Amino acid sequence: MGEEKVTIPTKKTELQHFVKCLLTDVRTLELMLATDIFDTETIRIGAEQEMCLLDANWKPAMNNMEVLKAANNELFTSELAKFNLETNIDPIEFKGKCLSQLESNLKGLLEEIRLTAQTFDSDIILTGILPTIRKFDLEFDNITPIPRYHSLMKALAKLRGSSIQLNIEGIDELMFKHDSPMLEACNTGFQVHLQIDPKEFAIKYNTAQAIAGPALAVGTNSSMLFGKRLWAETRVALFQQSIDTRTTGEHFRDKSPRVMFGNRWLEKSIIEIYKEDISRFRVLLRATEEEDSLEKWKEGITPNLKALQVHNGTVYRWNRPCYGVKNNIPHLRIENRVLPAGPTVKDEIANAALWLGLMNKFDEYYPDLTKRFEFDDAKSNFFAAARYGLDNKFNWIDQKKIHASELLLKELIPIAKEGLQQVKLDKTDIQYYFDILEERIKTGLTGSNWTLKSYNKLSKETTKDEVVTGITASMVANQKSGKPVHEWQLADLDNLKEWQPDALLIEEFMSTDLITVQKEDIVDLVAEMVDFRRLRYVLVEDEQHHLKGVVSAHNLLKWYSTKNITKQKEFVLVEEIMIKDPITISPTESITKAIELMDEKKIGCLPVVENNKLVGLVTERNFRAIASRLIKRLIKATK
Repeated sequence: MGEEKVTIPTKKTELQHFVKCLLTDVRTLELMLATDIFDTETIRIGAEQEMCLLDANWKPAMNNMEVLKAANNELFTSELAKFNLETNIDPIEFKGKCLSQLESNLKGLLEEIRLTAQTFDSDIILTGILPTIRKFDLEFDNITPIPRYHSLMKALAKLRGSSIQLNIEGIDELMFKHDSPMLEACNTGFQVHLQIDPKEFAIKYNTAQAIAGPALAVGTNSSMLFGKRLWAETRVALFQQSIDTRTTGEHFRDKSPRVMFGNRWLEKSIIEIYKEDISRFRVLLRATEEEDSLEKWKEGITPNLKALQVHNGTVYRWNRPCYGVKNNIPHLRIENRVLPAGPTVKDEIANAALWLGLMNKFDEYYPDLTKRFEFDDAKSNFFAAARYGLDNKFNWIDQKKIHASELLLKELIPIAKEGLQQVKLDKTDIQYYFDILEERIKTGLTGSNWTLKSYNKLSKETTKDEVVTGITASMVANQKSGKPVHEWQLADLDNLKEWQPDALLIEEFMSTDLITVQKEDIVDLVAEMVDFRRLRYVLVEDEQHHLKGVVSAHNLLKWYSTKNITKQKEFVLVEEIMIKDPITISPTESITKAIELMDEKKIGCLPVVENNKLVGLVTERNFRAIASRLIKRLIKATK
């Protein structure tokens, strides 16, 4: 977010004063850009690695503050949720063996934090979205207890004024609402930074926008959320919807989401971005420590531009402009936020190599890029890549239509290699990381495709919870092996030897694909539905999804057995035979509670109700599936 010490403006005078500082920062930066004081001699690269913490059952572990305290390393920092961490890699000169050095530095840090986490019976995982994350992991109680995170969540909630309506459609469809922007905590990325000469900033930023789609297509690693198969890079849709502060009702108004790709090519300088963001987006937070940037500049002190950094940290461009100061010398960077975390460090560095090489050479191949390439095509390419990954055609320069794999293999990778050679990167490094990319493209096995293929395989064998847990456990095992994702075997269940189903909550294994009727429907319809779908229980709800009753196969048999010996009406309605006021359970109760309740009440099903709405169903079939897997695992272990 740019600044640790931030708060919500509570008074109009506070807001007005901060806005004044923000405008002063922009004017000061304009004056600075007119000089030659920016660092352009030593070009550096950097990175930020986000990750998730896992407990012994491969579910989110809510202990980031304990792990951070034990690690006692300033390179590690917290993130929004208690199950998130981030490590910052020290900047490296963009030359020589910087790529392998970046990989080595990152691996060392990850091993350090992994060993620390293991002392708390936890582990780490690199993945764009953790497959085992659950809705209740994203409650307000699980926000990292640091004031700036609470301030940001409150500020976003105040602007939006209502719960988040999430709607993402892929192979499956995810539709639900949540009362917290904590949904953003599902996303973990690998951000790459490249220092930029201010005079070249517009050209380089436009390059970053143009290549965003292809760079993402080859690196997707976020194809699942809440057990649903969605976009190849679901992070893109989830991030935009979870941080969206727009409201409906403004007839035909064009309003940019706070998570944005952009609206046009840059013309002259970084200032254009900052001015647009100040114009479009309301201030969410203010810095508690102020500075008069213009006065500092006049005194010969390089200002930190604190107000500008705070505001820039609350606008989430996929290619974010950054200003920094080191040893009293300012510099500019472009932060690539497009790439997800994982699948392995090797894969991440290969993704970074492609982006860095293109950033260094692409504009030489296309010096008139903005005249030959429509901005809207670059933007649509980015979202197409997020949806479909490598299985996609791009609208390319000079109005060409080209498949993602062909574009990467025949045009972009050769350009990127030249770009890295131009700055004298080690030839062995270049070849090594681009071999990884080329094999990934040829096999089509990105992190997202590996996840989907693994899901298809395991879903034929076991329950949905065990499928996503098996995928997560296999990810961790493969990451520790160090093999790039195109060499991974599909996920299996052998890594779940320690899986403890007694830790499951109802939400994790209940059935959500419900066949329901209303109490005014005729019994004949229910009977046919039971026959069509081989059902034992049919739930009765009203139009607002309030549970009204349950019809069991036993109810139907009893009714049909007396049908011919009692006088019947032409139509018998569901409400006449249904079980009224059925026993229910909450989605946040444990599997143990469900077993005890069904055993005590001698019932075969439990409708799951949340906020008076029907959300799922638990039956003996759910328990049989779990028991079957445990017995098979026990048999396998004894052989």
